Amino acid sequence: MNRFAARTFVLIFPGLFATSVSAQTPAPRVQDTSVRSGSKAVRVAPAAQQLYGAIPISTHSEEARKFVELALEKYENAMFDDAVVHARHATEKDPQFALGYALLSFASRRGIPDLAALAKAKSLLPNAIPGEQLLVRWMTSIQERDLLPAIMSMNDLLKRYPKDKHVLYLTAEWLYLQQDDDRARTMMETALQIDPNFPAALNRLGYVYIQSSNPDPAKAVASLKRYAEVEPASANPEDSLGEILRFAGDDRGSLEHYGAALQIDPHYFTSQLGLGDTLTLMGDFRNARAEYDRAIQISENQRDEFHAKFQKALVYFWEGQPAEGRKALAVLAEEAAGKKEPNVRFEIGIGRAMLAADSQDELVQLGALGAFLDQPLAGMSESDRGIARAVALRERARVAALHGLADNAAEAISKLEGFAASSRDLVVENAYESARGYLLFAQGDFANAVDELATDPHSPLALQQLAITQEKLGNTAAAQATRTRLKYQRSPVVEWYLVTHPDAAQSR
Repeated sequence: MNRFAARTFVLIFPGLFATSVSAQTPAPRVQDTSVRSGSKAVRVAPAAQQLYGAIPISTHSEEARKFVELALEKYENAMFDDAVVHARHATEKDPQFALGYALLSFASRRGIPDLAALAKAKSLLPNAIPGEQLLVRWMTSIQERDLLPAIMSMNDLLKRYPKDKHVLYLTAEWLYLQQDDDRARTMMETALQIDPNFPAALNRLGYVYIQSSNPDPAKAVASLKRYAEVEPASANPEDSLGEILRFAGDDRGSLEHYGAALQIDPHYFTSQLGLGDTLTLMGDFRNARAEYDRAIQISENQRDEFHAKFQKALVYFWEGQPAEGRKALAVLAEEAAGKKEPNVRFEIGIGRAMLAADSQDELVQLGALGAFLDQPLAGMSESDRGIARAVALRERARVAALHGLADNAAEAISKLEGFAASSRDLVVENAYESARGYLLFAQGDFANAVDELATDPHSPLALQQLAITQEKLGNTAAAQATRTRLKYQRSPVVEWYLVTHPDAAQSR
């Protein structure tokens, strides 16, 4: 079983969603303190603000509060760059607003981390109002390696504001990113009970419904179509439909909805990229490259630019030219090294290693990548660096175990165990568990390998290995269920390529 999940995530109270609205902290009443009779009027300080009229916050600036609400709205609708802009405006309107800086760092972590905003939010924490303090502490804690404070703050937030749809969504989204799909689904469905037209929950549920332990593509599509009805002027619902339909194998529908998103916003990067991704899986490599070139042209930051270039380089592998693909990735890695953008270097580095010509070359590249990630890196949060290290070590354990290098695999697993214990990050823990699963499988301990591999359901390679292990045990029903879940992770990424091209994987 996943020991970390059992140890910490059960802190989320089972009866949480049955709590009545009256459990929320009552909003403070603003009294009129002006002197009315026989004396000079007393000047009254502006009243403190309330976030969405429900959560008292420390700022007295109505403009700062409005900018924070706009930033949250943009964040909830996956418009992360816009969220950063509005959060920064909030801090400009009130330079002592702890939540403004917390949200600025929180939104920035989805692109280029803002460590200065993170430090400022933490320094202003004592000046915040209790409910605001919980939000600030939660937003700042999830960006650091030790996630126990984040979990505790999340629990306190949910106890204090059990019927606030924004609190429910933000914490549920984090659980989703922590790969706790089933609990995230419950919380988002609770948010929809509060507001059936809540765009953020409708959008994220589209992904949860198809990626959870019991995939339901019809329900996923229905949720996203409802999202499109609620937000007809936004490109994001069409973009989400394009991605989910590709997961479900409806490539023509995917292209149609990506095209619809670009009709609304011709510079919507993820939809332009999505066209290339879907065409790649369709085998239309010439047009896929053309769409990736367009994505590169409209990219607004280095991460997007290099991601599109990376996806374009992968086309060589899909069309059966791995040698050309390795040359393209080598050139791209050299270009990325000159940019000093660690997230880009990691994406290219792990992909290049996993697509190396043989297992020995891959292990050498993984060693170099691990050395690169060993020390803190400017532009990469500690949380992201921890996950990157875990992914690299999991891959090292997988390759070493499946090629009979038990000592090498055990060393990687030992390092992972230390990371998991210190970070309390569920993604890191899942990588540690599945790494153990690969080694247990190689040792013939299939029963225990099943338990470990099952903890890493967002890794196509781990799911594939889990299904193989279940078949070894004669549990064909469980294997079929695992392969069904794997089926809906269809995307032109490195792991999916290795899953769908067993000859290429085995030749290494």
